[in-house]
Amino acid sequence: MKTAIVGLPMVGKTSLFTILTGVHESTRMGTMEARAGVTKVPDPRLDALAALFEPPKVTHATLEYLDFPSISKESLREPSYLASLRVADAIAHVVRLFESDSIPHEKGDVDPVRDIDDVDTELILSDLVVVEKRLERLEKDRKKIKDPALDREFELLEQARACLEENRALRTMALEGEDEKRLRGFQFLSLKPILYVLNLGEEDASRLHEVERDHREKILPGRPGAELSAICGNIEAELAELSAEEAAEYLASYGLPDSGLHRLINATYQVLGLMSFLTAGETEVRAWTIPVNSTAVKAAGAIHTDFEKKFIRAEVVNWRALVEHGGYAGVREKGLLRLEGKEYIVKDGDVLVIRHG
Repeated sequence: MKTAIVGLPMVGKTSLFTILTGVHESTRMGTMEARAGVTKVPDPRLDALAALFEPPKVTHATLEYLDFPSISKESLREPSYLASLRVADAIAHVVRLFESDSIPHEKGDVDPVRDIDDVDTELILSDLVVVEKRLERLEKDRKKIKDPALDREFELLEQARACLEENRALRTMALEGEDEKRLRGFQFLSLKPILYVLNLGEEDASRLHEVERDHREKILPGRPGAELSAICGNIEAELAELSAEEAAEYLASYGLPDSGLHRLINATYQVLGLMSFLTAGETEVRAWTIPVNSTAVKAAGAIHTDFEKKFIRAEVVNWRALVEHGGYAGVREKGLLRLEGKEYIVKDGDVLVIRHG
């Protein structure tokens, strides 16, 4: 799953990408090409299970981030920029909250709500161009061919145009089933889930959670499919250079319980509609990424396609119960290891053992 990191100039977007992924090279394939990097999803449940089973291998879930050049009216007219942005599954919009005399804001002052509205509007206008072109084409096709599918697509895109002309993102439309699939096929930018990433200055780091809460109340109402997370890029850059012990002390000096980067990665996971189930044993402890509300048989398919085809049952236990009772023998003795069938909805943090033919 790919998340595109976008933002206006001088907001700390590329620094954030570098901290997240460890990719330091500044060269791009072309001026409008995105750079790609992968980061591990932090998961203390894996650490607890690894301490129990002591396997030679511990495998975290991963996320792919794409670092894009600064977003603007001009970049959103570039075919290469648009093509790369459209294949992303979600957008992370880095928004500047830090003040700096040496790094001027392109609009003269720091105003996160204005910047969010401006970028959202550019995404909406970009989608409107696509909708209008497709409607023109459909108008011609419907005169030549009588096809209910074309008629439905035309109706749906007219609704989409009305939504966009009201300066509303397409993710605000109530879509289900085939209609949702039809629109998703166009890879509209304003239909993608979006994560607003507030980049604070060090002077606000001790108030990070308060700032995040205040802006969540200010920005998220009326924006379905959106989430918000706050970080301090300067602090995260320092943490990246420290050992775990030193990092904990450094965070404590700012009164912060955890890394904003970890919360940002988890927020990305949520906005993508993903969760993790776990497998654990003496050979490997591993997190597997699946969509929320996946069935046991689909989870089995994430491990191996043969497991999905030949699925019989899944043994299921919560990771915490497995740790607290010292392993599979302990949870069996307590009756906490359940047998579930194909239609069982896997929960975040379930540990599965797949029985297959």
